Parts: sequence; C-alpha cells; structure tokens
Amino acid sequence: MPIGIIVNALVILLGGFIGAFLGSKVPERLQAALPLTFGIASLCMGVTYIIAMHTLPAVILSLVLGSAIGELIKLEKGIEWCAVCARGPIDRLFSNKGKRDDQKEFMEKFIAILVLFSASGTGVFGALKEGMTGDHSVLLAKAILDFFTAGIFATTLGYIVMTIAIPQFIILISLFLTASFLLPMITPSMVADFTAAGGMIMLATGLRISGIKAFPIANMLPALFLFMPISHLWTTFIH
Repeated sequence: MPIGIIVNALVILLGGFIGAFLGSKVPERLQAALPLTFGIASLCMGVTYIIAMHTLPAVILSLVLGSAIGELIKLEKGIEWCAVCARGPIDRLFSNKGKRDDQKEFMEKFIAILVLFSASGTGVFGALKEGMTGDHSVLLAKAILDFFTAGIFATTLGYIVMTIAIPQFIILISLFLTASFLLPMITPSMVADFTAAGGMIMLATGLRISGIKAFPIANMLPALFLFMPISHLWTTFIH
C-alpha cells in the first residue's frame, strides 16, 4: 500500500486549495518570505544529497546528456504549454479566485514547484524506499513541506497548483511499482550517484525558487533516467 505517495498527493490538493481559497488574505510579507525559506530548504537538501556522490564523472556526464536531451525535445516548453492550457479552465471553474501573475513569473514559479514536488531527490528516493521496504517515513516528512509549499504558492498561482498532484502521483507510483523489479540490479554506488544527481537538480530548483538564477530545471529531468545506467557502466568499464 503506497501510503506515503497517497498522502503526498492529498496534501498538495489540500494545501493548494486552502492557499488559493485564502489568496490575498495571507499577508504579503508571508507570501514573499516563505518561498525564500522553501528555496533555502531545497538548496540545503540538494547539498546534503550531493555529498553522497560516488562517481563524479558519471554524474556530470549524465546531467549534461540529460539536459541536452531536455533542451532538444523542449521539455520545459511542453510543460509550460500544458500549464497554460490547464490554467484557463481551472481559473474559470473556481471563479478565478487565484491572483493572476504575469505569464513569465507564473511559469518561473509553476515549473519550479512542479519539479520540486514531482521529481525531487526526496520524492524519488522515498518512493523507491517505500516500494522496496514498505517504509513511508521519508515521504511523510516530504508531505509536511509539500503542504506548506503548495499553500503559499497557491496564494499567487491559484488553484492550478492542485493539478501538480497528478504528475507527482504518476511519477512516484511508477517508481513504487517498479522498485521491486529494480532492486536486484541496483548497487550502492548507483544509488549514491542517483541521489547526488537528484541533489544537483534540487540545488538548481532552490536557486530558481529563491529568484537567484532561473535554471531550466525541467529540461534536466531526462538525466534522472541516465544516472544509474551510466554510473553502472562507468564503474564497470572505466573506474
């Protein structure tokens, strides 16, 4: 039973709804300050995960190749297009209670939290761990942060934040279901490099949420599928 994954999806729905419903009732100083806190939290988590790295060249190669693939297929643009298409109907459904940011600012925030919720190292590791051992403590801890993050971002982005629960659930449940299949093939060094790679993407996410640098983090996501095989090949044939 994927308890952690279900709880994670539900808290995003609940947090997004409460934040969008309250909207301007939430003090602006809180709306401005908390995203910075979420950003620094993501940065700290990213640094923590990067320390676990085992094979630096393999991680860098995977990140470069994955980012190149994301850029070539214009993954972030595709996500932006889907978000724009979904935003109008959702705003109409909820009587446009969410405050409308300008399009560029909206996309900066939406893409950042989409990656933070759906493809963070914590989520991926937590889903794999729950699938392999049944331990959902990692995902429950992540759910606490997700609830407040969804709520504070929904005060400006509106009810569309709730839709992030869908891709998050799909990604995490897929990892959960394939965890038992992957377990015999995963080595400790592969897990370490995968965790470090997730940390690098979380680091970029934190910088983006904090408004320091708008990394194209969605375009980095294909790298998540390359880290383990490249780490294995590098360790086997080169290292």
